[in-house]
Amino acid sequence: MKTQRRVLLSLLWIQICCLRVQMKVEQSPRVLTLQEGRNSSLICNYSISMTSVQWFQQNPDGRLISLFYIASGMQQKGRLKSTINSKERYSQLYIRDSQPGDSATYFCAVETQCSADTCSLYTKP
Repeated sequence: MKTQRRVLLSLLWIQICCLRVQMKVEQSPRVLTLQEGRNSSLICNYSISMTSVQWFQQNPDGRLISLFYIASGMQQKGRLKSTINSKERYSQLYIRDSQPGDSATYFCAVETQCSADTCSLYTKP
């Protein structure tokens, strides 16, 4: 019973905390048009400290695909690469040698560090 109360109180604190925090996540460019074979990148800027960034791709058929979950450094999967710069508060998604199958909507999601002042998960298309 005590454990359940602690969990409920913790969840309540997180919800209250999330309502007080104003975190900004901005992805640029908002619209990107590429020619096949060209390289490009998207940038995800965020306003407060975080623990990780996730990049997603939503295809025209609505299917959501997780591309990267990155907490530090760089990750690469084929023609896609993601980097993160925690100090400067941004992550970048690189698309090398773009193909027709890359046509999609890309999202970044930022997971913040929880403290007395901040705690939330915020996504921005």
